[in-house]
Amino acid sequence: MSRFLQLPEFEKELKKLSKKYPTLIHDIEDIKPVLLSNATGIGKNFTIIGTSEEATIVKVRIHCESLRARTIRLIYAHRKDSIEFMYIELYFKGDKENEDRERIAQYLKSIS
Repeated sequence: MSRFLQLPEFEKELKKLSKKYPTLIHDIEDIKPVLLSNATGIGKNFTIIGTSEEATIVKVRIHCESLRARTIRLIYAHRKDSIEFMYIELYFKGDKENEDRERIAQYLKSIS
């Protein structure tokens, strides 16, 4: 059975953004079947931004109903040794240009 986990920083971002974009929690739930069928995603909305022996880091653009034709960025790690997904970061491109590379590096360091 797969597990979807969240870093504490992700939980804070989700809480803050879901107040602004009410459909966001449901939109994130909609991506889970896709991740379960292909852990690194399918198509142009998925980009592998890092790999290590333990995990693959992926950035995915999620369609957010509250944003109409715009997307939210979700950064997650897929653990290669288990069916585990760790949500690392969530942001709207209009608020923040790029992912937090330091947070990703800290996560990778914590699992190695």
